[in-house]
Amino acid sequence: MAEVVKKPIKITETILRDAHQSLIATRMTTEQMLPIVDKLDKVGYYSVECWGGATFDASLRFLKEDPWERLRKFRDGFKNTKLQMLFRGQNILGYRPYADDVVEYFVQKSIANGIDIIRIFDCMNDIRNLQTAVKAANKEKGHAQVAMSYTLGEAYTLDYWVELAKKIEDMGANSICIKDMAGLLLPYTATELVTALKEAVDIPIQLHSHYTSGVASMTYLKAVEAGVDVIDTAMSPFALGTSQPATEVMVETFKGTPYDTGFDQKLLSEIADYFRPIRDEALESGLLNPKNLGVNIKTLLYQVPGGMLSNLTSQLKEQHAEDKYYEVLEEVPRVRKDLGEPPLVTPSSQIVGTQAVFNVLMGERYKMVTKETKDVLSGKYGATVKPFNPEVQKKCIGDGEVITCRPADLLEPELDTLRGEMAQWSEQEEDVLTYALFPQVATDFFKYREAQQTKVDPKEADTENGVYPV
Repeated sequence: MAEVVKKPIKITETILRDAHQSLIATRMTTEQMLPIVDKLDKVGYYSVECWGGATFDASLRFLKEDPWERLRKFRDGFKNTKLQMLFRGQNILGYRPYADDVVEYFVQKSIANGIDIIRIFDCMNDIRNLQTAVKAANKEKGHAQVAMSYTLGEAYTLDYWVELAKKIEDMGANSICIKDMAGLLLPYTATELVTALKEAVDIPIQLHSHYTSGVASMTYLKAVEAGVDVIDTAMSPFALGTSQPATEVMVETFKGTPYDTGFDQKLLSEIADYFRPIRDEALESGLLNPKNLGVNIKTLLYQVPGGMLSNLTSQLKEQHAEDKYYEVLEEVPRVRKDLGEPPLVTPSSQIVGTQAVFNVLMGERYKMVTKETKDVLSGKYGATVKPFNPEVQKKCIGDGEVITCRPADLLEPELDTLRGEMAQWSEQEEDVLTYALFPQVATDFFKYREAQQTKVDPKEADTENGVYPV
């Protein structure tokens, strides 16, 4: 009888980033997280995802916290565990493409402040939009993980994913992540996909999914059996719904098998006990909407991510056109096809969804066209997997220029200009990067920080002009 080869499954914990981003709009504070760092550090995780994504924006905008300070505190606390972040390729953590010098400096400073693994993705899966960040991470001796934004559609065959994985390996990535942001990867498809990828490339494969459609735990099980190296999970108080499968459940599932993690359930239970009151408080205040905890089968039926569905609902409500919901859902795949069938992830999901709403409400397709739709059709977001619909392109941008080069090649270096613009607020080198991503939000935060340092008397506070009480 053949000997069973042990291959413990590695786990990335998302409780400090994606879990609370998905369920409570990234509102967990550094103060809430720090007391549990010591216990999280003892679990034996492959990595803890704790930065990037929406944490940067939310820290500044809603929590009045310096995201760089948060990262440094995590680095001090985690002695044994790698820290991981999510990075939107040429868009960094913002919503527009940045010049290469800003991307390189951001990567350099992220690693210098404590990040070990940078997960880099692009909403079009355009390799060219990932190059600068991957090279910069390699130069800084960080781990560059490239995420393939997983989606469905006639263009997205098994061959497509295998070829994309080979290109990712060739560009110097240290590992690949299947980033299933909408929970569309089904269990048996995962077996097929992971098997094919493991045959095609030598670098490790990680799987990231969301529980939105109700299949993610089963998908993880089949992926692990097929040889995936790492899975992303969340501690149970902030698991399921629009978040990830629960850490403790996956640990127990693999117990006593060749994939056994060896994690201590007693320790995990203590960590869960710590986060439970935070969850209860969020439920009570309305920050955690119970709707986000259920299964949304429309995700599978319409291939629309959960966040995009709620966006569509609120847009239609504003226009008093909620009765058009199903018409819009049927229009989404048509718009997506016209725009070259991109994966639906920030920002492409918002662009396709908003255009679908306009097409239905106007009674004529592309009668009103958003700037972002025009930018996609002009090539400003990069190359799509399929060609644009030529008639739609003509109607929306006429004979406007279509760029075929890497979009960032058209951007001049911008670091020096940014430094000049925000010089009066600069207290640390990283401040210029904060300003680069969110100029207005950063300026408000810098004013708040200065007020804290000078201890403004509450009676003298002038919040309209950015002078805040202590």
